[in-house]
Amino acid sequence: MLHRKINIQRMKSFTEKELMDRAYQLGFEYEKTRHVCSQCVVAALEKIMGIEDEAIFQASYPLGGGLGSTTEGTCGALSGGAMILGYLFGRNRQEFDKGVSNKEATYFAKKLYEKFVQEYGSCRCKDVQMKLFGRSFDFWDEQDRKAFEEAGGHSDKCPVVVGKTCAWTVSVIRNQLLS
Repeated sequence: MLHRKINIQRMKSFTEKELMDRAYQLGFEYEKTRHVCSQCVVAALEKIMGIEDEAIFQASYPLGGGLGSTTEGTCGALSGGAMILGYLFGRNRQEFDKGVSNKEATYFAKKLYEKFVQEYGSCRCKDVQMKLFGRSFDFWDEQDRKAFEEAGGHSDKCPVVVGKTCAWTVSVIRNQLLS
C-alpha cells in the first residue's frame, strides 16, 4: 500500500542530507509565509514525497498551535509529522477491523517524538515557546498574538521548529524505505 502513496524512486534519488535540507527549507518557508505549523509540515512533506491528499492536509489544520491554538497540547509541527508517518505506515481500515496492531507507525512516531523532545525539552507547544521565547503566548489573545509576531514567532522561531520537524520526519521515512 505504501508504494501507491509515495514516489519511492523520487525519495531514493536524493541523499538523506539533500532531502532533509529541502524538507527544512520548505517547512521553514511555509511556516514563515502561510502559518499553522501542523499544516505547514504536512504540506512540505507531501511536496517532498510527491503525494497530495487534500483530506489529510485539511485535517491537519486544527492541530496547529498545540491543538486549536491553545498551546496546551502537542506542538503542531510534531503532530503534522506524526500525521504523515501515520498516513504512510499507519494501521489501515482492514487491520483496524481485525484488531491488528501496527507497531511500525508507532515506532516511527516515537523516533520523531524522541528527536523533538531531545531538541526542545518537551513536545508541548507552550513548553517549546518557553524554550524559544522565554515565555508562552495565548494565541486567543490579540495582544499576545502581536507579541508573538514581534518576538519572531513567524519570522525565525516557529519556522525553525517546523523546518527541523520536516527534516527529521523525512529522514525517518527515507531510512525506512531504504532499509
